[in-house]
Amino acid sequence: MNILLIGSGGREHALAWAIANSPLTDTLFCSPGNAGIAREAEIVALDLDDAAAIVNFCKVNAIGLVVVGPEAPLVAGLADRLRDAGITTFGPGAAAARLEGSKGFTKDICAKYNIPTGAYGRFGNETDALSYLAEHDAPIVVKADGLAAGKGVTVAMTMSDAEAAVREIFAGRFGAAGAEVVIEEYLVGEEASFFAICDGTTAVAFGSAQDHKCVGEGDTGPNTGGMGAYSPAPVMDETVSRRTMDEIIKPTLAAMAAEGAAFQGVLFAGLMITDTGPQLIEYNVRFGDPECQVLMMRLKDDIVTIMLAACSGTLDKVSVRWHDTTALTVVMATQGYPGDVEKGSVIGNLDAASAMDGVQVFHAGTKRDGDDIMANGGRVLNITAEADSVGNAQKLAYAAVDTVDWPQGFCRRDIGWRAVEREKGSA
Repeated sequence: MNILLIGSGGREHALAWAIANSPLTDTLFCSPGNAGIAREAEIVALDLDDAAAIVNFCKVNAIGLVVVGPEAPLVAGLADRLRDAGITTFGPGAAAARLEGSKGFTKDICAKYNIPTGAYGRFGNETDALSYLAEHDAPIVVKADGLAAGKGVTVAMTMSDAEAAVREIFAGRFGAAGAEVVIEEYLVGEEASFFAICDGTTAVAFGSAQDHKCVGEGDTGPNTGGMGAYSPAPVMDETVSRRTMDEIIKPTLAAMAAEGAAFQGVLFAGLMITDTGPQLIEYNVRFGDPECQVLMMRLKDDIVTIMLAACSGTLDKVSVRWHDTTALTVVMATQGYPGDVEKGSVIGNLDAASAMDGVQVFHAGTKRDGDDIMANGGRVLNITAEADSVGNAQKLAYAAVDTVDWPQGFCRRDIGWRAVEREKGSA
């Protein structure tokens, strides 16, 4: 089977690595790809805003499956256009992708169908949003309603910070994504990421992870797209995972079907595990980045088989099994991230890092220039390791990080710290 993968980040490199290893894959194409993905797939230049051109490419190249990695094309309706043309596509249509495309839409669905989440308000203008804030206390969470590359959320510890976030969003920092603001209750607990593969009627648990959003050690500094992750998340034990499926994932799948927007693809729940149980912070409608990297390392069953079952409504016929290991990934980013960065620095010793047992180096913002691999963005590499414990996976990942020769890069040095502390406490 010929497969087309859409995307260019670390998530897509991890997917390309897993898809390329499937016995069902004949030729894997990817657009726009990166220097790492080019080792797994044939890179093709497609305009991701031109659905007709993508459909034509699929027909000319006998594509049997399209996998849409990032959220923007899904929210824009690419999966709808492909399916309308008879092309099997893994990922939700635009109506279902509103679960990520509009935080206010998701909160309204939760309210209507009694899905546990924090109290909230949604506002289309600054005056009403500030009035709502005046009736509440800090800490409180302020979010741009639409897609903002993981950077449209402010966890405000003071009311002045919350007011500033509201004003900043309505001043246009996030463009159209900030046409509305959602203000949410600050939930207390431990965050975790939980994934389910869905075929419109059936949802199958697809592992857990814990992300590290803040740029600095000790979870300090501004939010980013993610500085590292590990899987599984210890807080997602059997009881919490079952409650998440029964109280959040399955009711959401039923709700979307009832709303005429059946969900097919990956439902990624960002959770807060509170004293009363799991509560939904927000949904994403694709694999997380960098969570996908650790999930693909641990997955025992064939990802293409699972995706095809989701597309055909036969998820109840396939297995989803995991290696009894921990995977941990460290994001290496260009100095200055999540602010402005300078592209073009040369990265050395990648082959040496990749050659270490239990290590995979997934590329994100890279490009090839002759024999050189160059940094071409903010988050550039995902150094990913698999071992028998979080502590050992962490040691292996950082040993690989230290093998990479890239003076212009940086990373957090404490990825996995919560789980490592848990392991030490139980030893």
